[in-house]
Amino acid sequence: MVLRGGRLFQQYIVDMYVKIGNTRLDFLRLNQDTIRVDLYQGILDTVELEENSACNVGKRIVLPPSFLGGPSDMRRRYLNAMALVQKYGKPDLFITMTCNPNWAEIKAELSAGEQAQNRPDLLARVFHAKLTLLRKQIKEKRIFGEVASMINVVEFQKCGLPHAHFLIILQPAYKITTPENFDQMLLLKFRCMTTLT
Repeated sequence: MVLRGGRLFQQYIVDMYVKIGNTRLDFLRLNQDTIRVDLYQGILDTVELEENSACNVGKRIVLPPSFLGGPSDMRRRYLNAMALVQKYGKPDLFITMTCNPNWAEIKAELSAGEQAQNRPDLLARVFHAKLTLLRKQIKEKRIFGEVASMINVVEFQKCGLPHAHFLIILQPAYKITTPENFDQMLLLKFRCMTTLT
């Protein structure tokens, strides 16, 4: 019955996500001693603001890297990506995969009169399964060649559909250097697309 709520169900999901997020933030705010932020407390505030009066120094709340989307988490992800580029070189391929609400796997699970946009749970599950298949084809089946390193990010569009971006660094022997290599890569991409649909 809950899944038939349409946009109301989606609003409920967002409200529950925000409630969980607020609970996590409250926990982090109340447990700053265990995060060991008390060492930085007044010193950093004073130095950053060039403050002379101690009464104007505020209380700093630090979010650990385990808090997804926080400054520490984003910095960690950025540094990890830059470390890959430093070790393996610039990315060779940028691939985007977008969820299609008309995929047969999604259509088969919808009830009569039900729209895909009202089933974000179904869209996310099917997208995740196809994303896992694409990762497997890139890494294990080597459809683009031997992969030195790969990183991907999943985002959600404004319309609610998930999509993923891949940055792939190939081994030197598989890098695209000629127009013929590029044509082969396009053919492989076409085969990959027909396999996923």
